[in-house]
Amino acid sequence: MINLLLSEPNWNDNVDDDGSTKLRISLLKELETVIWSTMMSGSRAEARQWLCKTIAGVNSVSPRDKRELFGNLLRNRGKKMGLASQLLNLMFDKSPQKGGSILAQRSHILEKFFEGNPKRVSQWFSYSSSGRGQEQGKGFRALSQFAFKYRDICWEELEWKGKHGQSPAMVATKPHYFLDLDIQQTVENFLENVPRFWSSNEFAESVKDGDILFIDRSFFVRYFIDLMYKEDLRDVWEVINEFLTEQPFSSLCEHLLITLDEQDLCFFLELLCKSLSPRMEFQDFNDVSYFFVIVLLKCGASRSIDQILLLNAVMTQGRQLLRLLRDDEAKEPQEKINEIVSKISAIPSNPNSLTPIFKHMCKMTTVEAIKCLGLQSWVLYYRLSQECRTPESWESVFMNNQIGFRNSDKYALLDTDRPSEEDCSGFDCSPSVGVKYKKKQKARKKRRKTYDCDDGNDDELLDFDIASRKLDFLSNARSWLLSTDDYSSVWSSADLPEHLHRHCLSRWMIWLFKQ
Repeated sequence: MINLLLSEPNWNDNVDDDGSTKLRISLLKELETVIWSTMMSGSRAEARQWLCKTIAGVNSVSPRDKRELFGNLLRNRGKKMGLASQLLNLMFDKSPQKGGSILAQRSHILEKFFEGNPKRVSQWFSYSSSGRGQEQGKGFRALSQFAFKYRDICWEELEWKGKHGQSPAMVATKPHYFLDLDIQQTVENFLENVPRFWSSNEFAESVKDGDILFIDRSFFVRYFIDLMYKEDLRDVWEVINEFLTEQPFSSLCEHLLITLDEQDLCFFLELLCKSLSPRMEFQDFNDVSYFFVIVLLKCGASRSIDQILLLNAVMTQGRQLLRLLRDDEAKEPQEKINEIVSKISAIPSNPNSLTPIFKHMCKMTTVEAIKCLGLQSWVLYYRLSQECRTPESWESVFMNNQIGFRNSDKYALLDTDRPSEEDCSGFDCSPSVGVKYKKKQKARKKRRKTYDCDDGNDDELLDFDIASRKLDFLSNARSWLLSTDDYSSVWSSADLPEHLHRHCLSRWMIWLFKQ
């Protein structure tokens, strides 16, 4: 029997522990060592990704705090070239017009961008449709508009493909004649003899929407980093801060945190902890990121990154941690974990088992107590994943732990004999004996029909196999509504280990922090 330890501890109960709690704590510390060793054997980067994913799910950060969090990282920890580069790439993708607005104010610098680079000239000033910016012919349009408007100073710099050039009067009546321009040579002439064009309103307007950034992204990333750090331009930082304010916190975390080293990641967590409201209440929930927020508030973020990675793994990434431990290359740790979990499972338990455990935890530091609860909840996740393989085994867990359940009608279209949700209440929702008997009879008849066949027809054998798989699926594809969340969600066997492990952990944390 799997005891989920859902009975609230009685702090006034002088229960005799007989050494069980010390044994449990000792085994949990042993489990911690094995898990940590496995995580660090080539999987530390993955553990950091889990942490970044959890942080990205925090939804209690205000726009102002979000801006200051990443702004402080960019400005107060030295020149963060990797972080700045990742941020600029994200800004170019999400809001290219912000970068374009900066370029429009400094359009003259693009003279050097095109100088001696026929490919860039062709990409931006060509009127053919062959890329993101040039599909609208922005550079070509700026060149033709400027040439006509200031024809008195630059018309002679236009190079034509035909035998003779076009006059301004002719082009005024037939603007399509501009298509006869030799773009490469004309732009070269403008680079050499018409500097006014590169700072003109026409050219600035053509780059304002930021499409030019995609011609050579790495060039503009380097240019903007220089504006940020070498020149420290106020208007550039204002655009950066505006972008940080507008973007969702989850998007910024997903794209930017992966670039941080562990020291900077700890610094970010310290800043995040300061921005969170200390008045946040602990509650029964399934939001893993809220778990993490509470841990930050209770433990602080000044702990080593190792502690934070471990806490996050066992408390919020149960499924990913189990997958890591089941890796073919982790056979020895998996055997060790099986042994430890078996010993923990063998410790006698009763409805009051939590009382001595919690009294023992009162002697620990907050972070150590939370770590023990996290490890114990992961033990439950591990056991539920390993031992509960049938609907009957899950319903046994529900009943033994006083969890109310109802069969869901999620698979009603697949199994019309199953009672609907309206017909179920409490613990009386197992399929009827009659339904099970009918299924067995149908399967038996099918097998008899197949085995009595003398013509060796493989199609009937295939039909039998398909039918058997369907029956297996229908018998195991049960889902439930549970009292743990007031029957608000449908839970399948694939999701139940995670749900119950988080439910238990949240209850334990509430009781721990009541004291």
